[in-house]
Amino acid sequence: MADRRSPLAHLGAAVIERDDLRLVEASAVGKINLRGDPSDAAWLAAVLAAVDIDLPQAPNTSNETLSLSVLWLAPDEWMLVCAGGSESDVVETLEGAVEDAHSAATDVTDAHTVFRLSGAGARDLLAKGCALDLHPRAFGLGDVVQTLLAKATVILHQTADDTDDAVPVFDIYVPRSFANYLWTWLADTIQ
Repeated sequence: MADRRSPLAHLGAAVIERDDLRLVEASAVGKINLRGDPSDAAWLAAVLAAVDIDLPQAPNTSNETLSLSVLWLAPDEWMLVCAGGSESDVVETLEGAVEDAHSAATDVTDAHTVFRLSGAGARDLLAKGCALDLHPRAFGLGDVVQTLLAKATVILHQTADDTDDAVPVFDIYVPRSFANYLWTWLADTIQ
């Protein structure tokens, strides 16, 4: 298998830090697209048995364990996020568990890169390129949305909360073809 190469490899270390912000490419992340019928109780049970995590049923939510996150993308679609290098095992496990169902588990690790944005100024930075209400009352810990950020299609996931003196952390899933553009936009906007 060929070595994976970051779409930002030409930048060297993809890290930007400012007093109240930190932006880094989280390149060692595996991603699996899972499609199936959530009204099929046997299918849901098979997925739960395979990966030991419930698929979120409420729109724009996620569930997490120590080793796996599941993001709701559509009524019959989820993204499973795991440690880089383990995605093939997760796909194989899912395929074995749901082989009799109308379902698909596809490794999409190379389709997106992940930018991790954290800090007290993260919401304000995102608001400069995203029309959604990202106030903590409207978008909080575990929330997920597919949206536009600076005219690029992204999946935005809040992975840490900004309560009790903690800072918000957002994972931004960016198509590889938009990675350089969005990184440059974020870097310019941070300045």
